[in-house]
Amino acid sequence: MTSSSPDIITFGRSGVDIYPLEIGKGLEEINSFGKFLGGSPTNVAVAAARLGHSPAVITGVGDDPFGRYVVREMERLGVSGRYVVTDPHLNTPITLCEIFPPDDFPLYFYRQPSAPDLQVRPEHLDLEAIAAVPLFWFSGTGLSEEPSRSAHLAALEARGRTTHTVFDLDYRPMFWSSKDEAREQYREALKFTTVAVGNKEECEVAVGETEPERAADALLEAGVQIAIVKQGPKGVLGKTAEEHVVVAPNMIQVINGLGAGDSFGGSLCHGLLAGQDLETILTRCNAAGAIVTSRLECSTAMPTSEEIDLLIAGGDPNQGRTIDEMLEAVRNRGVVVTEDQDGQGER
Repeated sequence: MTSSSPDIITFGRSGVDIYPLEIGKGLEEINSFGKFLGGSPTNVAVAAARLGHSPAVITGVGDDPFGRYVVREMERLGVSGRYVVTDPHLNTPITLCEIFPPDDFPLYFYRQPSAPDLQVRPEHLDLEAIAAVPLFWFSGTGLSEEPSRSAHLAALEARGRTTHTVFDLDYRPMFWSSKDEAREQYREALKFTTVAVGNKEECEVAVGETEPERAADALLEAGVQIAIVKQGPKGVLGKTAEEHVVVAPNMIQVINGLGAGDSFGGSLCHGLLAGQDLETILTRCNAAGAIVTSRLECSTAMPTSEEIDLLIAGGDPNQGRTIDEMLEAVRNRGVVVTEDQDGQGER
């Protein structure tokens, strides 16, 4: 990463993902874990860096070893940490998951009483950089709590609905008192949004519609230029005032569905900045997301452009590696946390 200005700034969660290195077991039965950079907007930045961009993340970490790891790993993966705020009071959050392929991946967030990324304040922001950056990405979670909510609105007001301002609708119920509270904040943020992306449930929170066509129309009526509705096994719908595109999903063996949306997001950032047409963007986003579902981790699983090309052409971006082989590769990276016989953590 050079000292030059970023072409993408994302704003929101960061932390440490603690993912099991055993498949099909509950956390109470698992003895070995891998440690990875996490947090959706941070992973989006990593995915974009993998595709050749120079992103930076606005986020917060604790003044602790995990906070130092987050910044170091972020930089190692090509993302600038220049806008990371260190909180002297709160711990860097961790997230654990269970992996039950093909479609059950429970998440457990450890962010109490709050997380440093939700304590980023308006005065922490470089509003000139936010206004000028070619693409600004933010997620719904950052609107859930003060002072992060005010910081997000300050950032959005500084941009003034500049292309490209991307709203990841990303609704996590545990961060909100109710859907009504979230809907109020989402509607305010949509006033500054040029691209909105979310699944059907997230669209219901944002605009009160779950049916994909109506949801996309409602987002366009709210003023966005591009509405993207993820439809799961039915693929993804993209709509503008002039275009209507539906792209089918990719068929691939799923190991861990977590992180697919972040990979989708990184590819979306790339496609928007590259000026690709909507069908090309969504085709490549779907492929990027599918590739991450076929791997264990999230941030370090983000695909290259060549891997996306390969999957679209019908090839195997994992080169025939089995689940066991991929697990072994992760163990060999030296990021494994295991539990000794006395239950004390070792690395």
